[in-house]
Amino acid sequence: MQKGNLLYEGKAKKVYETDDPALLIVEYKDDATAFNGQKKGTICGKGVINNQMSNRLMQRLARADVPTHFVQELSERETLVKRVEIVPLEVIVRNIAAGSFSKRYGIPEGTSFDAPTVEFSYKNDALGDPLINTTHVLAMRLATAEEIETIERYALRVNALLRDFWADCGVKLVDFKLEFGRLPDGTIILADEISPDTCRLWDSATGEKLDKDRFRRDLGGVEDAYAEIMRRLREHDD
Repeated sequence: MQKGNLLYEGKAKKVYETDDPALLIVEYKDDATAFNGQKKGTICGKGVINNQMSNRLMQRLARADVPTHFVQELSERETLVKRVEIVPLEVIVRNIAAGSFSKRYGIPEGTSFDAPTVEFSYKNDALGDPLINTTHVLAMRLATAEEIETIERYALRVNALLRDFWADCGVKLVDFKLEFGRLPDGTIILADEISPDTCRLWDSATGEKLDKDRFRRDLGGVEDAYAEIMRRLREHDD
């Protein structure tokens, strides 16, 4: 597949056109950002890990009837994906209180929920990706009621599948962010990535953070944490 013009460059990825208008190439970078781009840095090897982890998990989800944009891994940093129109919502699923949820509601970090929560944020960097409810989504015509129902259903299924998988790896899936897109026929599919950048992953025994929080909070050992979570995934996914 021939890589074409650079279509978009974000905080963690570059997206290129291909000679097929229905397909794109995503290239993962080592750049790291936090707090809506206010903190910037580099995590060596992150792009390789995020690319390969996301691809493995996307394929696992597809086998469980969650449609995704994944087509083919092209190299350690590049993946061929279906071209979609991204729904401008970040979908956050939480199993345990942490991060902004704990700060916003005064819930101690580490508090387990009786059932997972689902939040929407409006994807808009200039506004700081504010929380948004379903009536706002409908009023702003960001998605239809049917699309919202589909997105929530898929998000909770992804949570159930990945929570069980990570538990087998000795890891708690604390929370994670998903993005969804529309195919030309309007079908909703899972897009973007699933990685230590977009998930909070804690060691089940020690509570050690094995995700981007090590970068956000200056905890050190960021590269080691990413490598460890990838090692566990490979060990249980092969």
